[in-house]
Amino acid sequence: MNTLPQAILKQAHSLPEGGVLSPKEFLHLGSRAAIDQAFSRLSKEGKLLRVARGAYVAPVSSRFGARAPSPKKVIQALAEQNGEVVVPHGASSANVLGLTQQVPIREVYLTSGKTRELTIGHSTVLIKHAPRWMMALGSGPAGAAVRALAWMGPTHADKSLRSLRRTLSSSEWQTLTSSRASLPSWIAQAIGKEAMRG
Repeated sequence: MNTLPQAILKQAHSLPEGGVLSPKEFLHLGSRAAIDQAFSRLSKEGKLLRVARGAYVAPVSSRFGARAPSPKKVIQALAEQNGEVVVPHGASSANVLGLTQQVPIREVYLTSGKTRELTIGHSTVLIKHAPRWMMALGSGPAGAAVRALAWMGPTHADKSLRSLRRTLSSSEWQTLTSSRASLPSWIAQAIGKEAMRG
């Protein structure tokens, strides 16, 4: 018969990179205390990585040894598990869209869920709760444009929008302009002004 740690590891290794395990998934195999102890032992031995309270991932084996899974994949798995929307922060969106050369020092994501910090290998990733309008257009270019504009702020809105109009595809620009009603007034006004320039 499989021991509890073996059952946990088997499940961990059946998941794609970054797949998240929760001790609650194993309550049918033993007491909560025994399960917590098994998870604790496995993470002390380096067979699992604890990324947050009640969330563990398996390290990825590579020819250079074990490494932590990609933060992006862990965050995606957590978002799916918790039914949240998680998108890149406005600073990284602004960088990707060419509005700033500044590269964020720390990985930050925005979520519809609660704010928390994840420890993934040697990096700490912050997941911050954000208002719904920041995530309304999802993770595509128009959604990234909204978050980039929010991060750039009102003083840079007009200049940023001129640049975004050149870089976004016409369908993404259309998505952005048609979402004005759900955005803060200053963003809606700046988008309207740019759209009027014809």
